[in-house]
Amino acid sequence: MACPVQCLLRGLCTVALILLYYVFSIGITFYNKWLMKGFHYPLFMTLVHLAINFCLSALTRKAMQCWTGKPRIILNWTDYLYKVAPTALATALDIGLSNWSFLFITISLYTMTKSSAVLFILFFSLVFKLEEPNPFLILVVLLISSGLFMFTFESTQFNMEGFIMVLLASFIGGIRWTLTQVLMQKSELGLQNPIDAMYHLQPLMFLSLFPLFLYNEALSLSSSEKLFRVTELSPLLYSLFTLSVGGTLAFGLGFSEFLLVSRTSSLTLSISGIVKEICTLLLAASLGDKMSVLNWLGFAVCLCGVSLHVGLKTYYSRNKVPSLRQLSSKTSELEMPLLLNDSSKRGDSAEDERDDEDEEQEIFLK
Repeated sequence: MACPVQCLLRGLCTVALILLYYVFSIGITFYNKWLMKGFHYPLFMTLVHLAINFCLSALTRKAMQCWTGKPRIILNWTDYLYKVAPTALATALDIGLSNWSFLFITISLYTMTKSSAVLFILFFSLVFKLEEPNPFLILVVLLISSGLFMFTFESTQFNMEGFIMVLLASFIGGIRWTLTQVLMQKSELGLQNPIDAMYHLQPLMFLSLFPLFLYNEALSLSSSEKLFRVTELSPLLYSLFTLSVGGTLAFGLGFSEFLLVSRTSSLTLSISGIVKEICTLLLAASLGDKMSVLNWLGFAVCLCGVSLHVGLKTYYSRNKVPSLRQLSSKTSELEMPLLLNDSSKRGDSAEDERDDEDEEQEIFLK
């Protein structure tokens, strides 16, 4: 009788984690879009989010250290600047351009265009030899590309400037996720735990995005009544509060992804991500985004391509490694589960590292 009860509890836990992931992921998308209607400084907003993420990850690391009694990893300057900086730069540009695009495009177009990130991830994973060439990848590329074309064709709410921004963000996102996987798989760096990775990435991401903010928004923001030229205290507090809520949602998204992957598998996160995009499109359409039958058909074709890619990764991963569960212990909340790779090269110490990570993961679930 214990087995069915355990299966039921495990199933309920998985559903709860998926719902938590949906709340943060869908929530931050609509929240940022809503905030951009009255606060036209997406780069400054992103910088505030990065600062909040760094503070929360630092507090989490401190709590984990107190709980386990083990010191957290701190990289030396050489590794930090030469190995972490490229990932931080790509991540900062991806997030910054994505938030920037909300000034111009609808949530439906944003969601659909960001789905094309799979194409760039595949391209860069082949360049970095993280992905083995496969004839089915051609079909994946054709499905996603044609779906994106059908979705944007004669769209009544299409904006070229915003579309180019989010497409560029998807391109940089391909570099970002590929570099993230390379970074997370370097066991000598000790950044397998995503909280440690977030802690090290946020400062460099802030510094990478700050010059672009100075060039594009600093002068305008300095003369804006939203922050620096307020005549009353209440508008300032309101702006700081709304920005802080967005930063908390951003941290919660990464944290929920980590929990979902650590307690289930990266395949669960992949499938949940596909369903999440469908929910986002339906919710956006119900809130006013105009979509034709051709747009919906294009979205369906694109999802078929993404689903085929996830299915292929699952099939080949199961033929290479004992289980997806073992792979998931090395997946970070920053890493999209589209680049699962053979973990047999990590050496005999991989089992000990998994034991340490399992001990750390229990902290979040008690």
